[in-house]
Parts: sequence; C-alpha cells; structure tokens
Amino acid sequence: MSQQPINDEQVRQRMADYTGHAHLPPLVGLHSMSEASSRGLTVAESVARQLRLHWSLKRLHMIFVARIAAMPVYELKMAFSLHAHYCAEHVEPFANRVREMRQPPYGLEVCPDAALDAFFDEILCAPQTPALVLGLYGYAIPAVVRALERLVADTSKLFDHPTWRVCRLTLIEMQDVLEYGQQAIACLVDDAARSALAEWTALLEELLGAAGDLDGTQPKNSIEPRRMYSSVPYRYDGVPKRDERFRDPYNMGVNAEAFLFDPEIPALPKSIMLYFKRLREIDVPEMMSSILVETPGKPWEYYRDMTRQLWDEARHAMMGEIGFVSMGIDWTKIPLNFTWSLGLNTQLTPLERHGVLYAIEQGLMPKKTGKEYEWAVAVATANRLTALIQDYDWADEILHARIGRDWLVPELGGQKQALAFGDSAWSRILVDWARWREQGLTEHRNWWPEVYRDACRFWGIEPDPNLLAYSTTYENTRADLKQVAG
Repeated sequence: MSQQPINDEQVRQRMADYTGHAHLPPLVGLHSMSEASSRGLTVAESVARQLRLHWSLKRLHMIFVARIAAMPVYELKMAFSLHAHYCAEHVEPFANRVREMRQPPYGLEVCPDAALDAFFDEILCAPQTPALVLGLYGYAIPAVVRALERLVADTSKLFDHPTWRVCRLTLIEMQDVLEYGQQAIACLVDDAARSALAEWTALLEELLGAAGDLDGTQPKNSIEPRRMYSSVPYRYDGVPKRDERFRDPYNMGVNAEAFLFDPEIPALPKSIMLYFKRLREIDVPEMMSSILVETPGKPWEYYRDMTRQLWDEARHAMMGEIGFVSMGIDWTKIPLNFTWSLGLNTQLTPLERHGVLYAIEQGLMPKKTGKEYEWAVAVATANRLTALIQDYDWADEILHARIGRDWLVPELGGQKQALAFGDSAWSRILVDWARWREQGLTEHRNWWPEVYRDACRFWGIEPDPNLLAYSTTYENTRADLKQVAG
C-alpha cells in the first residue's frame, strides 16, 4: 500500500480549525495548535542559550558587586546593590533548568565564548563612572534583555515551558534594570563623554559581534577578540569612595547609640538618630561587597544569600534617606562616616569581616538592646513612617542572623566560636579617632544641634535646651560591637 503525500495546507488548516471543548483555548492557552506545531527549539539549542545567560548573569553580578565600594555616587552604589541582587537571584534557576534537560552540570562554570568574557572584562575594568554606566546599561544589560526576549519568542511555551517561565520572570526584572540604566546614562553620560568613549564602545560592539551577540544566535564576525581597559587585569578596590555630598566621612562626633539608649530622652527626637543609623548603613554594602569579591569557590547559594543581605542593607540606608526627606532635613548636612567599612575592608580578611558582621547581627537580637528596642522607640514616636522603617529593619535583621548561621557558623565550628571569632576580629580594628582630627581629616563636628533645630521646625515645637546641649562623641567610648552597624 503506497503512502499518500502529506498535504501541508490541509495540515495547517486542521491545526488552525482545532478548538477545545465549548471552544475553550487549546493547550491551556499557551499556544494555538498551529503555533505549537511550528515553533520551538531543540533541547540542545535551548541549553546552549541558557548556558550563555547563566554565565552572563554571573559575570554581571560580580561586576556590580565589585564596583560598589569604590563607586562614589550614592545612588549608583544603591542601584548596583539592587541589580547585583537581581542577577544573583536569576543565576540559579538557569543552572537548575540546564540540569533538568539531560545535561549534567558540566559547562555551567565554563566560559561559553572567549569574546563574551572579554566583553565583560572590559566593563569590569571601566576606569570611570561614565564608562562603567555606559558599559553596563548601554551594552551589557540590553544584550541580556535581547537574549531573554529571543529565547521567550523562539522556544515552545509548552514543550519547554520551564525555560520559558524562567526567562519570562528574569526578563521582568532585567527590563526594570534597563529602564533605570537608560535614565542613569541620560543623567551621567553627556555627549562629550560618549565621544571620548567612542573607541571603547566600538570595541564592546565588536566583541558582542565576535560572540554572535550574548546568546550566540547572530552571525559572528571573524575578528580576533582584542582588549583595551582589560589589557591590565582588574584589581579590586575595597577602599570606600563617596561623592562630594559626603563632606566629612571620618566624623565620629555624635554617638547615636548613647543618645538612643538614654532613658531620659523622649522618643520623638530619637527618630532623628534612627534615621541617621539607617542612612549610615551605606557602609554595610561597601563592606559586604568586599567579602563577596574576595571569597571565591563557594556554592552559588552563598553568593545569592549574601547579596540578598547586601541589598537589604542598601534598602535600610534608603529608608533613612526617606525619613530625612520626609522632614525636610537636608541629610547632606549630616556627616555619614565610612570608618567602619574602611577599617574592615583594609584591616581584616574576608572571613574576619564576615565574623564581625555576624557578631553585630547577633547583637541586634536581644529584646532590650536590639532591633525590637529600636522598633519600640519608633512606635513611641507616633510617626507611622518611623515605625514602618523600623518594623522592616527588624524583620530583615532576623533573616541576616540566619544567613550568618547558615554560612559562617558551620565554617567556624559553632555559634560560640563564631561570636568569639567576630569579637576578636573587631577588637583588632584600629580606630584613629584623635589622629584623624590631628591630620585634619575631620574636626568631629557636633552636627546634632543644627539637625535637631531643623526637626523641631518640622514638628512645630521649641527645641529642648537640654537636648540641644547633647555632645557625647565616640572618643574614648568605643561603641559597643552590638551598636556599630545594622
């Protein structure tokens, strides 16, 4: 019996005419029958693209993290913290999906294309803020978005649904990053900067072309990858940098903890110190970034969890910023010192830094002296914003203490050993309070009276003379470990 030739037009028509019961959408609405029969990648094709996305998100994560401490622009320091968190969260789903697709985990830690690696190396080594912003948000993030959009469009929503879903969820946040990045470029990269960077951006385009774009789907040029900024290997800079608004970063002239724990001081003025302590947490992402960059070889879950905490600390800083802005207080009048991140980043090993951080987080747990106390003070101010800030700050610190228990405590042999290790490391940090003044780095100015007067104008009350006279500094009263950060 001879086989009848397949009539393609009849097949197409059959697919187009097919409907479910009572005209319900077929295939749970993911595809029409025609789409399902004509669209999709093979397993090998899907895996090849995912490996590139997985690698690219890991590289981007580390670029964002590596540039946080030395990024002087506060807003970008915060943005890099968020965008590193997004990248860290989306690395693992791609790795897990690749493992599901008849592929062993081999290849996940291997660069998929030398030109792609050179592309990311160039951005990592960008020497100044305009180049870094343009490289990240003008080239790298758009390339990730293009790769995700192509994979969403090309793979089958039904056959390869888990991949489609991972890409779709990743794409939502990467599009947010792209939107922010376009605004950052508009604000920070003028025509003169673009012109000065023209040769370098042409190189970035050339490297993407040599890689067949980030996902490898486009025709590749035959140019041998070359380097410009990355011809000298990147060297991490852990010394914190701040922009011109942070005019007195060595200032330790006002002991916020002594003020907060003074039972004679009412709750309302303490809200200023709560906002100050939150905004001062700029230094925690600066320090945590150094742990991440200088601690290789950990499971990805470690970098994911630590980056989540890093982002939370950046959120806390912005909560303090919101508090001051809500009161009409110019927070740039307040010296926000970087002495904590500077000391830890330059005087301790990455493990010791983590130990200090863990000891601090554990010190924030006691009811009478920790986060619950700060929350109770905030509630007593009868200001909803202050209470909300401390409510979430407290919730976050519970998670952070757990992250330390998950990753640091087992490495150091137990809770007692971890706390002793952190205390010991902190005791070796040299705080040159008097020398900084002698060297002219700061006068340890008492900024409290000026800010308190501004706050009283907002509250519509007269300043309390006793509170105006507050002048307790950190000199010879080294802040208790439990009260330094967090």
